[in-house]
Amino acid sequence: QVQLVESGGGSVQAGGSLRLSCTAPGYSTTSSCMGWFRQAPGKEREGVASIGSFGGTGYADSVKGRFTISVDNAKNNLYLEMNSLKPEDTAMYYCAAARRSRIWPALAEVEYDYWDQGTQVTVSS
Repeated sequence: QVQLVESGGGSVQAGGSLRLSCTAPGYSTTSSCMGWFRQAPGKEREGVASIGSFGGTGYADSVKGRFTISVDNAKNNLYLEMNSLKPEDTAMYYCAAARRSRIWPALAEVEYDYWDQGTQVTVSS
């Protein structure tokens, strides 16, 4: 069983930045895709960013140009750099990893098998 451990959430003012990190011991980040999801109160969980096993990335329209997903394959770490944060980015953020081999990024929950416990990101206006 793969366990994902996330860190880096917190509170920030609008326009600020945060960096989320996800450690995946025992999981090969080059084997499949990984992604970041978020869920705001009263809303469904949505895909924010994903990176495929060959490094290709995909983003939700709402975060394009502001968020950057990256991976350190040597450390099996996944990152999400979030800049120009807005109050509407406030949500619980989750790191996810796919079990089945997948080259391309994916923003659909169904593609992922492993999830972490989530970390809260709060952006105040």
